[in-house]
This record gives sequence, structure tokens and C-alpha cells, in this order.
Amino acid sequence: MLNFNYYNPARIVFGAGTIQEVGGLASAYGKKVLFHYGGGSIKKNGVYDQVIRSLQESNLDVVELPGVVPNPRLSLVREGIEVCKREKIDFILAVGGGSAIDSAKAIAFGARLRDDEDIWDDYYLRGNGDIKAAIPVGVVLTIPAAGSESSTGSVITDWDKNLKRAVNSETIIPRFAIMDPETNYSLPAYQTGCGVSDILAHLFERYFTNEQHNDLSDRFLESAMRNIIAYGPLALKHPDVYRYRAEIMWTGTVAHNNLLDQGRVGDWASHDIEHEISGIYDLAHGAGLSIVFPAWMKYVYKKHIDRFVQFATRVWDVDLTFDDKDLMVEVAIDKLENFYRSIGMPIRLSDAKIGDEKIRVMAQSALLGKTGLGSFETFTADDVEKILRLAL
Repeated sequence: MLNFNYYNPARIVFGAGTIQEVGGLASAYGKKVLFHYGGGSIKKNGVYDQVIRSLQESNLDVVELPGVVPNPRLSLVREGIEVCKREKIDFILAVGGGSAIDSAKAIAFGARLRDDEDIWDDYYLRGNGDIKAAIPVGVVLTIPAAGSESSTGSVITDWDKNLKRAVNSETIIPRFAIMDPETNYSLPAYQTGCGVSDILAHLFERYFTNEQHNDLSDRFLESAMRNIIAYGPLALKHPDVYRYRAEIMWTGTVAHNNLLDQGRVGDWASHDIEHEISGIYDLAHGAGLSIVFPAWMKYVYKKHIDRFVQFATRVWDVDLTFDDKDLMVEVAIDKLENFYRSIGMPIRLSDAKIGDEKIRVMAQSALLGKTGLGSFETFTADDVEKILRLAL
């Protein structure tokens, strides 16, 4: 287990009816709020009205910036930065899922950059600087998936260049996240499936590590995996049962608030590979991850057989003779693929109607500005191409 220093200031306000608290929480950071959200879903399910009412009851001035889409766009981030500067925004409230939150985080620190800095070129693309300041951000989470409500990360897409990139900084961890599982009842089945896949991927990225003697965090991760594997299908079958939605929502936060990173180094190659798929084809992130992860596992498991046998037995209850470890792992990967299919996720590029015409382009782009990809194994562009071809 490695030394570590863990810090996460995000206040989690969890449970039914908690949206009414947003005004009081936001008012601690100033008087003028940028209300950042996506399309019409929060107006249809009543979340918009609840948020506006609470903000108004706290006498806050509200400036709205809608229009967030999956794989949130750099163009809207730039618009939001200008709005914050022009309107002298004190606080940004993101309402929605990971896309709205990631976009809000980008706007928050982009509005505090020097005039000679560019948010995309200097931070997302090249990672040249530490994020030193940001407008405070709060969250009303309506889509459990990305874990961005209490994470250090923000992922943005430059659609003009088909590039999807991330930044990480403690400076952009949200100050609070309001999480009401009842807001998830109206989620389409596909969106629920994508969220479950994304949560599972965050656990996988941390679980597959080369660091030894992390049994507590191993078991935390395995327990969280088993929880999401159990409750994902139940939420799809019974979409308005509170306890199922609550389990998914809380697991999604714990999966990505960096608590389960401590003492170990995660991999993240699969996320980087998926960013190339969704950056070009605009595929939902969770759907891209369900394509990449089985292929990644098939490519790497033989060099890390004991870790994968542990995964097979503790997560998937594979009860086969230990003198055929390869078979144990192959059965576990089959179980994973069957799980993805059970929640409506693709497991091959062809399932998403993606062919091989841009595989080499994606492989090379994944290594843009990097000497290698991942830490469990370090990949070249040739490795990434082979993984993508396994996913065909």
C-alpha cells in the first residue's frame, strides 16, 4: 500500500426532498448564480421548478445557461466563461448528470484564467498548468453515472477537432452535491444502463492496479462492483423503486470520489481509449466503456492472471478448478459481457454501428501528447489499435 493524502470537501446531501435545500446552500457563496443544465428533461420531471423556487426563496439572482449535451462541448464552455465574466457570477449550480457538472467545472476555472491562458490548449489538451482558482460549483445530481458530483475531474469535447480530454484538480471539486434518488425515476432505460456501465468502469479502473497489499480497498471495490451488478438490472426492471435507485446513486459517488484510489495507482487506459470513440462518434460514454472494457481485459489478463482470478472469484463467483486460471478469467469476462447486454449496453463496436475505418486514427489520437497510455500496462498506439480491433 502506497502512502497517501486524501482530501474531499464535497458535502453530500442525500435523500428524498433534499432539492429544497439548494438555495440555502448556494447562498453561502454569493448572490448571483449561474444555473447550468441540459435540455428539457429537468423541466418535464419537475426538478427545474424545485431548483428555481429554492433559489428565489433564498433571494438569489439567477442567470440561466442551458444547452449541455452528452460529451459536453468546448463551445458552450467558452460561452459560459464569457457569461460569468460579464454577469460577475459568484456561484455556478450544475443540475443534471456528469455532462452538466463537467461543463460547469470547466466554466468555473476558465472564468478565472489569465487573459494569456486558453482553457483548451493550456489545460485540457496539453495539461500545462495547475488550476489555481475557480468559481465555486454546486450540484443537483439527477443522473448517477460519472461521479463528477464529488470528483476532481472534468471531461470536455472539442467537437471541431473530435477530441475529448480531461483535467483533474482539487480546486474544482464541487462544494456540495444534492442527491435525490427520486429524480432518477424518469430516466430512460438506456440512460440508466449507461450510468451503471460508467460506475462499474470507475471501479474497474481503480481495481486493476500493480500495487500490492491493498486488501481493504480491493474489498471495498469488489463490494461496490457487486452492488452495482445487483441493483442495476433491478432499477431497470422497477424504475420507480427508491431503494434500487438510491443504491446506484450512492455507489456512483463512492466509485469516483477518490476514496477508493488511496494506497494504489489506477489504470485509466480504457477511459482514454473510450474518449476517442465518443469524441468521433458521439457515443454515450457508458456505452463506449462497455465496448472497451471486455476487449481491454482480453488483451491484458494473461500477464496479470492472479489479479483477474481474484476478480473472477470475488466479483463474479466463478467456481472452477484453480488449475485452469485462463478458463476462470474467460468465464468472468463472458459474465461481464452478458451483464452489459442485460442492461442494454453494446459490447462490440459493431453493436454501435461503428466499423474499422477510423481505428488507427483513434489509436494515434489516444497517444497524442503522451508517451504511453495506462499504468496497469503501458500502451503504445499499436496496443490501442489491437484492443479496438478486439472490440470489433
